[in-house]
Amino acid sequence: MIVNEQPAIRAKSLTKKFGDFEAVRGIDVEVRPGESFGFLGPNGAGKSSTMRMIAGVSPVTSGTLEIFGLNPATHGSEIRNRLGVVPQADNLDGELTLLDNLIVYGRYFDIPRAECVARAQELLDFVQLSERSSGRVESLSGGMKRRLTIARGLMNRPEMFLLDEPTTGLDPQARHILWDRLYRLKQQGVTLVLTTHYMDEAEQLCDRLVVMDGGRIVAEGSPRELITRHSTREVLELRFGAGSNAEHEGRLLGVGDRLEVLADRVLVYVDDGESALHEVHSRGLEPESSLVRRSSLEDVFLRLTGRSLEE
Repeated sequence: MIVNEQPAIRAKSLTKKFGDFEAVRGIDVEVRPGESFGFLGPNGAGKSSTMRMIAGVSPVTSGTLEIFGLNPATHGSEIRNRLGVVPQADNLDGELTLLDNLIVYGRYFDIPRAECVARAQELLDFVQLSERSSGRVESLSGGMKRRLTIARGLMNRPEMFLLDEPTTGLDPQARHILWDRLYRLKQQGVTLVLTTHYMDEAEQLCDRLVVMDGGRIVAEGSPRELITRHSTREVLELRFGAGSNAEHEGRLLGVGDRLEVLADRVLVYVDDGESALHEVHSRGLEPESSLVRRSSLEDVFLRLTGRSLEE
């Protein structure tokens, strides 16, 4: 953990407008050095617009933003030299080898070529791509390209690493490999800031996070704090067949603390899911399927916004 009283990020009433559209609506955020901080929310929530302002590539409309105590409007170059960035879309050069992609990127920071080569080889080993170093990027799988993009973002040995939807579109195995690499970076003291709409990713990676919706922050805390504050210990999921879930709402009232009727299932928020399921059966209800699980950040978002993260 980096010992530093200066916040890595401090934003007050941060706003971003595109014409008449307000993408980010006066949010307050503070990120501590060495922590892993997340922006959780659906597409269009304002996550990426916030990240672009933090990265210094999109100007602040109003409010204040400090990165390492510096103003991006006046110290953009200095800030960017201390940041690593993984954008939503991999923008690697498909015609170059893996090694050359990293070397070329490193030269943008005026790192001597010999040092670039050494760092690139070290990072290819870190992301488990050393054996492919002389191959072209176009031959890589999606997960490999994502790992290479992470390696590229680390060429300047950043103090803070920004990752915008780092695992979107990847299969479960590739996601877990990336999670492991990011956890190792955090252990080395690198501040991680990521956006995601995957609640399991946020729970795995984030020390703290904010839930965003419509350009605003609707909740803030650790994953466990948010779940404890806004949901029950367990959730009973019931399915009654296509189009018939809403018909059973009245007969389920009182089974748990509250109900959420979705298109494909009914969620019953309870402390004891098995007891609740027994109560459902005792009322003569026979769902086609049932599942008892622990509450998640998906449930938090549903409680706060009335819709799921995937909508």
